[in-house]
Amino acid sequence: MAVSGPVDGQTARHLQLGLEQDRTGLAALRTLGMTFDPILAEKRFGYGLSPRPELAPPHSVAEMLARLRSADRMLVTFPVDGFDRVQKRAATAQKIQRQIRQARSAAQKAAADKRLKTLFKAGRQAERAWLWSVMMRRVWTRDAFRERLVAFWGDHFTARGKNGAVKRAAAAYVDTAIRPYLLGRFEDLLIAAVTHPLMLHYLDQIQSTGPNSLKARRKNGQLGLNENLAREVLELHTLGVEGTYSQRDVRQLAELLTGLTATPQKGRVFRAELAEPGAEEVLGQLYGGGRARLRDIHAVLKDLARHPATARHIAQKLAVHFISDTPPADLITALERAYLDSKGNLPTLYEVLLNHPAAMDPVLHNIRLPDEFVAAAMRALAVSPDRYYQLKRGRPREQFIVQLFQRPMEIMGQPWLSPLGPDGWEEGDANWLTPQGLTSRLHWALKAPERLTDALPDPRILVTEALGAEAPPAVRFAASAAEDRREGVALVLASPAFQRK
Repeated sequence: MAVSGPVDGQTARHLQLGLEQDRTGLAALRTLGMTFDPILAEKRFGYGLSPRPELAPPHSVAEMLARLRSADRMLVTFPVDGFDRVQKRAATAQKIQRQIRQARSAAQKAAADKRLKTLFKAGRQAERAWLWSVMMRRVWTRDAFRERLVAFWGDHFTARGKNGAVKRAAAAYVDTAIRPYLLGRFEDLLIAAVTHPLMLHYLDQIQSTGPNSLKARRKNGQLGLNENLAREVLELHTLGVEGTYSQRDVRQLAELLTGLTATPQKGRVFRAELAEPGAEEVLGQLYGGGRARLRDIHAVLKDLARHPATARHIAQKLAVHFISDTPPADLITALERAYLDSKGNLPTLYEVLLNHPAAMDPVLHNIRLPDEFVAAAMRALAVSPDRYYQLKRGRPREQFIVQLFQRPMEIMGQPWLSPLGPDGWEEGDANWLTPQGLTSRLHWALKAPERLTDALPDPRILVTEALGAEAPPAVRFAASAAEDRREGVALVLASPAFQRK
């Protein structure tokens, strides 16, 4: 059946029904001890299949892990500016804003305003270029599991700028605080993310001052404690919402974190004059007590990373993200045990995850999030990096990114790197199986591919390249019966089978 006319709510409901029927019809196929399936692995743990032979799926868990341990070529091939560039822009913005406040004439103020707008424009253009780089990494990598892990941990440690020159800094944060730590221990990743300048900005740690600190006494009580970072470290980053901590632990951790701050000029710094004096007790353990030091903050973060509740929390999140909204209990137990036995060694967790029978369950349970859907579609179409780079710098490139990515993903329900809160994106399928979300995916599948490629592929070929040899007969029929390539490609990319990971 070819797509004709506008995509309406009825069409979206049909797609939703198809997704539900896929789940029901395949349920009988669940088995244990499945052999490694390269195509299934690329869908579940990567961004789907590519028609390019050099991007063939790995043939074993060992090969997946070997690719993960190899050089991070995508980081160099499709770069994102380092966070130091963001800080430099923020420092310049701060200087210009001071000039605006001190301007002695309307002309001086207007000139400074113009410089500030130019600076913010450069930040906006950089963010949109970074979006393309991130998508190209997903499209052209041989190591798609790495890119999925970057996205997973970046979401677990959600941080974004709220205003000014750091408003568009999330991609640079992920590249500096998340990506380099994928193959280490969780405690090192935790420290890198929690103490990163963007996290300190996002969760208001830069405004937190010990009530009895030297700085607070000088200001006669005008400065105060902020508990945001402490609460999210316990509830989201480590122990989880069901962890055994109290409001007193939150307060004590918040006091211990005082002194940790950031400036545009220096990035993360520790200022002892902001720190609350004395020792703090978190989960029954004392920290500090002498001269305030960053080392005490690192110590509590390491202890939280090694806590059994953290092991359970991380195990649950990994299993839900990669396997199912309701993952097997024995998988969570295996991941939890591996975490504790290895002291949070992340590659050990990945190996346990990939070797568990659930990893090769032929039923694809989870729905791709909008950014995953777009990346998978681009990978299936082998979109060339030059599609963006050949455009004229400035407005043409910006419009390209806004029209094909930022605006559509926002309509799909996932504005780029901008979740509503520090808990990141919802994992449950119900959050994405909405009429508006599915309709917008259909619209994108109809309109975007012909702007992303020089020539659309034959949908009869694409159905195998995108879904593998076991593509559902209904999708094969729809692709062959389409009125033209545009509609046939859209039918493949909008099919229920393509929405799953």
